[in-house]
Amino acid sequence: MANDHWPLFDLEVRTPRLTLRYLDDELAAELVTVAAGGVHDPATMPFSISWTDLPSPEMEREAMRFYWSSRAECRPGAWRLLHAVIVDGRVVGAADLFATDFPALRQFETGSWLGIGFQGQGLGREMRTAALTLGFDGLGAEFARTGAWHDNEASLGVTRSLGYQQVGQRRALRRGQPDELSEFRMDRNHWATIRRDDITLHGVERARDFLEL
Repeated sequence: MANDHWPLFDLEVRTPRLTLRYLDDELAAELVTVAAGGVHDPATMPFSISWTDLPSPEMEREAMRFYWSSRAECRPGAWRLLHAVIVDGRVVGAADLFATDFPALRQFETGSWLGIGFQGQGLGREMRTAALTLGFDGLGAEFARTGAWHDNEASLGVTRSLGYQQVGQRRALRRGQPDELSEFRMDRNHWATIRRDDITLHGVERARDFLEL
């Protein structure tokens, strides 16, 4: 079975409200269908890479290429753990953890999105907390980082509600135009004050072995 050779397929984070499940091809196909239904108001762009501006079916195909390439390039020195967010058996969005030189830096970053029909229900904070649980408790991180455009109130609201510290702001291109991206960090000491006991990790030991942690 594929899981014998790629143990990340067994990786899950379960909370009372949702599950993060490592992305296989079936979940990826469901995920791009959710994305095609809309992720944000077209008048704005919450992402650093404007992948949602692509027309269908180019957007879906490019997303699948990204999922496959991220999986293929996943190694102990540099990895991206892509997850589908599942609520009541239905894929509603994505939550990713990614890192470079993690064994030395013990630092990871997160990114996420929800289909437009699933926003405004408190799922953003829940899925971020699930991702932090995997990074800190499962993988042994010392720091978590995240970022958002200065006007992305939904993402910034989740970040601030969890107590990240803003560590900087940098200029970056947004749809080809310069804009301001806010950057945040959380350390393990703060995580210890907000971590929850009702979130469980599954398949994490094999994932740690795979990532040589």
